[in-house]
Amino acid sequence: MPVTAALREKFPAVTTRASTDHPAVNVPAAAVVAALRYLRDGQGFDFLTDLTAVDWGTDAPVRFTVVWHLFSTTSLGYLRVAADCADNTAPAMPSVVPLWAGAEWHERETYDMFGINFPGHPDLRRILMWDSYPHHPLRKDFPLAGIEGELSDPEVAAETRAKVIAAPMAGGPFVASPGEINLTEAEPRAKDESWSEASEKPE
Repeated sequence: MPVTAALREKFPAVTTRASTDHPAVNVPAAAVVAALRYLRDGQGFDFLTDLTAVDWGTDAPVRFTVVWHLFSTTSLGYLRVAADCADNTAPAMPSVVPLWAGAEWHERETYDMFGINFPGHPDLRRILMWDSYPHHPLRKDFPLAGIEGELSDPEVAAETRAKVIAAPMAGGPFVASPGEINLTEAEPRAKDESWSEASEKPE
């Protein structure tokens, strides 16, 4: 029996998810730990390859979805599992660190970048940004050019006048129209809102 069918038989609320590469399912948040445990112990998905999230935007009915990518070292099959966070303003999803120890850093990164809490995590704190940083850079409402803010390191802050330099937008968003450029030969040029090419040319 295909793994998606077996999972749906054991958890009737599970639904299949549109996917162009690997089998994928939607699982209710309340059942996600039990479903993932079943996939690990009963279906051989013993390796968590990735854990991340999607921010669908502030206008979406459900803003945040947590995604687990599983791999079976026995069948060599992949499976994508997704679960929606019930609360758009204080998103949370149960930790799966008890199932896969490697989820610890994945959950910390998802917490850091998206602001999703993982109750049950043994040490949930930021992993890339400093602890006092007030933003979550992978949220849709975080501007591509970055947000100026106080730096936590006094030495670095003194060198940069206590301001974070806004991230350059080179590389995105792409502004080339279809047919204007051969993508097999070059990347499309990007709108750049942070620096001038003229200012970068040597004297």
